[in-house]
Amino acid sequence: MLKLQQFNDEQLRVLAHAVEIAEDVTSNYYKISFNQWKRHRYDIKTLAHLKKDEITYEAFAQITRYIWNPSQKFRGGQQFDYYKICLQDHVILEALARESELKLLPLAAYIVTHELVHVIRFSKFLQNFQASPTEQMKEEVLVHAITLEMLGKVKLPGLNYVLNSYYASCQMEKFSER
Repeated sequence: MLKLQQFNDEQLRVLAHAVEIAEDVTSNYYKISFNQWKRHRYDIKTLAHLKKDEITYEAFAQITRYIWNPSQKFRGGQQFDYYKICLQDHVILEALARESELKLLPLAAYIVTHELVHVIRFSKFLQNFQASPTEQMKEEVLVHAITLEMLGKVKLPGLNYVLNSYYASCQMEKFSER
């Protein structure tokens, strides 16, 4: 198997900053306190920490859902969903190499915010994780719109380029749905 390109130390620092931005805007939008975040069980992992079946070439990130087993003692042994945001370093880095105007911080802020919106919606049962392909496409359009609204007020160099790119993508998806 070909070795996929992974984030370097500097890129991981930029990613950590993007996660802070994403968590902050998501908290503000959904009015989630620090303690409430604990109810939305998720983790964010890069390629170095992904299992083979968590790697894709189709997207910047994907979410996998795991069921925490009651035999693993946690909060009284109750079963719960756990979401893993699997960032695809190789896909993100290819996009950055392909588009000179694209920068890691604004792109990563968009990606992580987008995935956190999914986590919130799955956790609040606003969307079924096992949705049909048609429902998944509608959910993507909705999550794109929410993410654009959330990040539209953020002042970050290069973010407008990312938002405009995804706005065009979202409009194309809406058009192809009709």
